[in-house]
Amino acid sequence: MLTIHDMTYPAIKTEYARLYLLPVETRVPLKFGAETLTHVTCARVELGCRATGVTAPEHTVHIGWGETPLNVQWVWPSSVPYVERERALIAFTRLLLEEWISYSGSGHPVDIGHSFLTQRLPAVRERFNRTERSGAEPLPELAALVCCSPFDIALHDAYGTATGRPVYECYGPDDLPHDLSSFFDDPAFEGRYVSDYLKTPEKTSIPAWHLVGGRDAVEQGDLTGEEPDDGYPVLLKDWIQTDGLRCLKVKLSGDDSAWDLKRLLQVGRVARANQVEWLSADFNCRVTKPAYVNDVLDTLQSRDRETWNSLLYVEQPFPYDLEAHRIDVHSVAMRKPLFMDESAHDWKMVRLGYELGWNGVALKTCKTQTGALLSLCWAKEHGMQIMVQDLTNPMLAQISHAQLGYYAGTIMGVETNGMQFYPEASTPEAAVHPGLYRRRNGMVDLSSCLGRPGFGYRTEDIERQLPQPELERRNHG
Repeated sequence: MLTIHDMTYPAIKTEYARLYLLPVETRVPLKFGAETLTHVTCARVELGCRATGVTAPEHTVHIGWGETPLNVQWVWPSSVPYVERERALIAFTRLLLEEWISYSGSGHPVDIGHSFLTQRLPAVRERFNRTERSGAEPLPELAALVCCSPFDIALHDAYGTATGRPVYECYGPDDLPHDLSSFFDDPAFEGRYVSDYLKTPEKTSIPAWHLVGGRDAVEQGDLTGEEPDDGYPVLLKDWIQTDGLRCLKVKLSGDDSAWDLKRLLQVGRVARANQVEWLSADFNCRVTKPAYVNDVLDTLQSRDRETWNSLLYVEQPFPYDLEAHRIDVHSVAMRKPLFMDESAHDWKMVRLGYELGWNGVALKTCKTQTGALLSLCWAKEHGMQIMVQDLTNPMLAQISHAQLGYYAGTIMGVETNGMQFYPEASTPEAAVHPGLYRRRNGMVDLSSCLGRPGFGYRTEDIERQLPQPELERRNHG
C-alpha cells in the first residue's frame, strides 16, 4: 500500500506464477517478409497476486492472466533455423518467470512494469545472450519484449481484478501515485496521467482490419488448388462479403517494387469492387531507402488515384533498429502517414522515430501493456497518430489486444486477423466472447468483456482445458 500526500493507493505484488505453452497451427500460411508462419506457440501466464489498499481481505489471492503468441518470424527475422530461435524464445520466457517471481516490486502495474522493463529485462537479456547464446546470434530486444509481455499483461489484469474495476479505469490519479512526468522527465507531462490520453468510444464495436498476406489468394488466378476446404473463405472477395470488411492491410515484399505495386493495384481493384473503404501498406522492415517507398506510392498515385486515395497509412518499411538505421523518412511521411511498428520498442524509440520523421505509431500489447501505454501517451502528446496492430492474436491474447485498440483512440479501429489464420484455436473463448472472434459488418464487438474487472476475460466461463504448467514458481519472500 502506497501513501502519498495522505492518499492511499492500491498496491499489488506477485505471489506465484505459472507458465503454459499452447501450440497453434495455421489453416493457411502467413508470409512475414522472407519467412512464412505455419504454427506458433502461445505463452499464457497466470499470476497470483496479493494486494493492499483494496476492499478484499489482505490474504486474498487475485489472479491475473496474460497471453502472447511467441511469433518467431516477426520478433526474430534471421537465417538461424526456426527451431533454434523458437527454443531460445521459450527458454527466455521460462527464465523471465523466475525473474518476475524474484522481483521485489510492489505497487501499480505501470510502475512495476516500467521498472522491470528498464532495470531488470535488459540485464536478463544480456546475461541470457552471454551464457545461453554464447557464440550464437543473440536474442533481439523485440523478442525479449514479446517474451516479457504475458507477465506484464497478467499483472495489469490482476490489479484490475483486485480493485474490482476494468483495467482501463485504473490508469488515473486515483490509482497512480505520480503523474507521467516521472516516467518521461518532461514538464509537459506534469499533472497528466495515462487516463488523459485514452478515449472511450460511444459504441461497443470498432472497425476491424483484415490482413492480406503475401501468399493470400486475392483473385481467382491466385488459387493453387492447395487451399483448405473447411468452410472459411479463401478468396479476398469472399472474406470481404462474409465479414462485411471495410479495411484491408496489405503485406508487401519490401524488396520487389514491381511486385509491391502490382499487389496494391490488384487489392485496390478487388477492394473497390466490394465497397472497401480503406487500405494500408505494410513493407515489413525490408526497405533500406525512402526512394523505394516513394516510387511505389508515386506510381500508384499516377496509375490508380482511387486506390491511392483509399491508402490510409504506410507501416514500417524500414529496419526496426532505428539506432543502427537512422533513416530520415520525412519524404515518405509527407506522402502518407508513416507508422512505426517493429521499431516502436518503447517511448524512447518512438521519440527517435518522431525526430526522423515518422508521424504515427502502431502499438501492440505483445510489447507489454505498460510499454504500449507509455508509448501511446508520448506519441499523442507530440501529435503522432495511433494504430493498434495484431500479432495474429488468438484465445486470451485477442481480448487484451482488442481492448487496447478500443481505448487507444486509433486512426481507424484495430487490426484483427486470428480468425483468418487459426479460427478454431479460439473456439472455447469465442463461446463466451462471440463478438471478439468473428467480424460482423466489418466490426468486432467488445461488449462481452467491457465493464468487467481486469480485462474481463471471464476465464471461469471459458471451457478450455489447459495443459500442465510448463513452469510454476512461488515467491517465498
